[in-house]
Amino acid sequence: MTTTDPRVAGGDVSPAAFRHAIGHFATGVTVVTSVGIDGQPVGTTANAVSSLSLDPPLILVCFDRSSQTLEAVLAHGAFAVNVLGARQQHLSANFARRGLSAAWDGVRHRRGQTGSPRLEDVIASLEATVEHRLDGGDHEIIVGRVREVETSGDDTAPLVFWRGSYASLG
Repeated sequence: MTTTDPRVAGGDVSPAAFRHAIGHFATGVTVVTSVGIDGQPVGTTANAVSSLSLDPPLILVCFDRSSQTLEAVLAHGAFAVNVLGARQQHLSANFARRGLSAAWDGVRHRRGQTGSPRLEDVIASLEATVEHRLDGGDHEIIVGRVREVETSGDDTAPLVFWRGSYASLG
């Protein structure tokens, strides 16, 4: 294992080195959805998602500043985090494509309590309203207050992303 003394390090880590290192941290995969200004559903694949607080229930989501979904979340004031199961890699790939309106073709969903789209057959969904916006470098951090949750009744394994690829547990 390579370490650097933080008292000596210049702090100039390249984006490529950072991406490589953080890729060693396994994450779950979600699709974050909201409603665009035109009333149409929007969504993006995200793994920079984390629980933040139990009381009150807060969730943190990070969006690229150029994200159309970020624009929709801010305008709509609400979003849904749809947690994907191991068999839903196709949804992850589908919503990872930038600016593709066809992303919703054939995707079963319903409007939730906040009006945000909730994908059918995901292992969990959390609906939230925007509480805070924070600067996150080339991303914007959205903190949402969770208003509604739903989990599947089965024991489907989560979709996991690790070292640039999908992985499975067990």
